[in-house]
Order: sequence, then C-alpha cells, then structure tokens
Amino acid sequence: MDDALELDFSVSYRHRVFFTDGAFDSKNQRLAKLVAGAKVLPIVDAGLVAARPQLLQELASYAKVQGIHFTRLPLILTGGEAAKKDSAVVKEVLSAIEIDKICRHSYVLAIGGGAFLDAVGFAAATAHRGVRLIRMPTTTLSQGDAGVGVKNGINTFGKKNFTGAFAVPAAVVIDFAFLSSLDKRGLRDGLVEAVKVALLKDANFFQTLENESTALASGDLKAIARAVRRSAELHAKHIATQGDPFEQGSARPLDMGHWAAHKLEFLTHHCLSHGEAVAIGLALDVITARELGHLEPALAHRVIHLLHQLGFETYCPELLQAGGDDLWSGLEEFREHLGGQLCLVLPTGLGQSKNVHQLERAMVARAVNELKSIHLGICVARS
Repeated sequence: MDDALELDFSVSYRHRVFFTDGAFDSKNQRLAKLVAGAKVLPIVDAGLVAARPQLLQELASYAKVQGIHFTRLPLILTGGEAAKKDSAVVKEVLSAIEIDKICRHSYVLAIGGGAFLDAVGFAAATAHRGVRLIRMPTTTLSQGDAGVGVKNGINTFGKKNFTGAFAVPAAVVIDFAFLSSLDKRGLRDGLVEAVKVALLKDANFFQTLENESTALASGDLKAIARAVRRSAELHAKHIATQGDPFEQGSARPLDMGHWAAHKLEFLTHHCLSHGEAVAIGLALDVITARELGHLEPALAHRVIHLLHQLGFETYCPELLQAGGDDLWSGLEEFREHLGGQLCLVLPTGLGQSKNVHQLERAMVARAVNELKSIHLGICVARS
C-alpha cells in the first residue's frame, strides 16, 4: 500500500509592540494590564543594572503598586554578547522557569539588550515548548530591531545564532526612558539598523536621518527616540506583513549588511559591537550593489556619508584577515544558515532592493579595498 495524508492548517499570530516613556512609573499601567492576574518571572540584564542601579527598586515599587505577582526578586544575568557565547544563560533561565513553576499561562519578563533578549527568549521558547515572553528592550539596537523581532538564539560552533528558535513574544514594550542609561556608543549603535531599514523600506525616513544626522550623532535623545521608533515600526511591519516571518524562504531583507557583520563580530572577538559591524557590512553591500550596476553611485555615496556622519567607521583590518579568506567564509556561513541558494538582498534605490544569488570574490575584494582607501583618506583629513 502506498498512500499519504497531507493536511493544511494555519496559525494566526498577533505581534504587539507598545511604545511608552516611563514604563515603571506608578501611574503607567501598560505592563500591569499585560500580565494581569498571572505569575511573572522577572529577568534583568546585568549590564543594565550596572548602568541604572535604581531599576531594581523601581521594579519592586511598581509591582507593589500595581499588584503584579513577581515570583522572585529579579534574576540578574549576564548581558551583551557574553549572554550568547554558550548555553549558560539559557540554562539559568530554564532552571528559574522550572523552580518558579512558570507555565504557559505565566510570563517571563526579560529586560535588557538584544543579545540578552535572544538568550532569554530562546529559553522561554523551549520551556514547556514555549512560555509567554514579554520583551522590554533597553538599547537602541534592541528597541529598533532585534527586540521587536521573533528570533531567539545563541552562538555555537563559532557561528552567529546557530542554535535558536522562532517565537512570537506575547508583547514587546519599548520604554524610551531607558535611552538615558546608554553611553555614546550604545546610543549610536542602533542608528545603523535605522539606516539599513530606511534604505530598504522608506525613502522619507532615510532623508530624515540625513537631515537629523547632526542631532543624532550628538546624542539628542528626542531625535534618537524618533529614529528608533520608526525603525521598530518598519522592522515589525516587515515581519508581520511580508509573508515570511519565520524565514522559510531564501531571502532575508532585514539582514542586509549582516553577512559580513556577523563574521566581523567573530573575527574581532566582539571588540566591534553589532552596530559597528553592521555599519561596515552595510557599506560593503552598498559598494557591491553599485559595482553590480544596481545602485547609482550618488546614492551609494550618500549611504556611506550618512554612516560617517553618525559616527560609524566603515572599515576594519579584519576585512583583510588571512588575505580575505576569513571574511569570504562568512558568505558561505550566511548561505548555510538558511540552506539552499545564496540570497543577498542588495539596495537598488531608496526603498528598493533586489535579490542577488552570487558574488565574485574579486568584486568583494575590490569593495574592501575601496573601504580601506576611504578610511585612510579620512584618517589623513583628521590629522
């Protein structure tokens, strides 16, 4: 007997992203309404606690006023890329979920940066095959990009996000009050994702970033909050409306500039932040698109100039490490992450892009050398 049973079914998700200012103010009921009547396991990024030590008292006071049932004092765990380097944070979160009897009708509340949310989110996605997670991203990178997505993961085998899971959070609460806790580097980092998504999706937003580049570079919190909010909106709308939220296909538009960035983070032992690495990767993709004849030279220049105006470098020596072999291996790792045919999304204009399925190594090498030349020219001008 040769037979088959094939059944189609669909699952509807609701992706909720809330914007607020002062989430733990006693009169702000956004979080309280989300978790009403449920147990909540609070988990906080250690780096955030160091930058904002009053946060723990703010949490305790807010929970008392609002009647939130925290299962324990906030669990403080390693943040930054160290949270993703192995499974230690994931195991600690899983242990807390088990000890505190967090079920599918309870919540894990994760407060911190993007890498921290990735690790905590992975644990939440696998405990009981998925418990409710509320993300509270606290950096410009996480508020404008990573924290509003549906991806979770940690790095294994020296590969970015090799181990992970897709899971739609119960909610994302973006509190712009956290921006005041960031240093200059932290404030700048997320702006590169705004440049990326503006180039991909919104010509008007790109022009706004150009117009406000001086304010953004100077750390103007209101200007940064506006940029981060629009970046978050564009990222979330792409995930929810473009038909491939769990990346079953081959194209990952929101990862433009990331094939090189992920490799550079590894090659620099994370001395480059994610935002700094993406700035270099984005510049590399822009020059590549120009060399392929897909992007007008004037627009390529505008993108790279904007990155410089915001304070980003677009070159690092690791681009040429091992004669460029190490960087080139990142392209195969990027393809391997999805499998199948290589698919790079490259810009063709403001708000326009196309898929490219192969690159010549010589072209990438020329693009790297051009970025090096630009860098040296800037260094000479500064001196």
